[in-house]
Amino acid sequence: MQRETSPLSLGFSDPDADPAFNVLIAYDDFEAGKHAKKTYDFLVEHLGGECEFANQMWKFDVLGIPKLREMAARDANAADIIIISCHAGVELPDEFKAWTELWLQEKCNAIALVALLGCPFGLTSEAHDTRNYLADIARRGQMEFFCETENAAYHPADQSKRLSKLDAAVSALASAVERDTGSSRWGLNE
Repeated sequence: MQRETSPLSLGFSDPDADPAFNVLIAYDDFEAGKHAKKTYDFLVEHLGGECEFANQMWKFDVLGIPKLREMAARDANAADIIIISCHAGVELPDEFKAWTELWLQEKCNAIALVALLGCPFGLTSEAHDTRNYLADIARRGQMEFFCETENAAYHPADQSKRLSKLDAAVSALASAVERDTGSSRWGLNE
């Protein structure tokens, strides 16, 4: 697990409020973790206002250890955004599914689940299954669902299209954050 904080301003009108925006990242391997971290950095860079960002990173394989799975579930319940980054061509591991079921048992505070799916062979039936599973998790947790699929044959020319999609998702997330600022979880000592 890795934790990081980044100061950022989200433009909340209450100067006495101490808004912290928590992002949980769960990833299956190093490349997926790097992709998720770049997405997190993009969010920090593009969601202006006055807020401190914090992230927690959990690799899928450590979710097989019960004590760490419980810690990761608490982090998921405290998160405002959950980012899942994985390769969509393989089935999600049982320890990942056990973790999602664990944090869905409690009231989830997240406003969005962002799926970053590496699809080396395009949108196969396995990729659709992974996307549908994660969309169902978002529905059950009463979160907005955003999904980005990326082919392994990534070309630099695709960067502007990817950033455009990500910009649209950031705008939607910013709108969701603005709608959610009345929620009690944005207060002090919570």
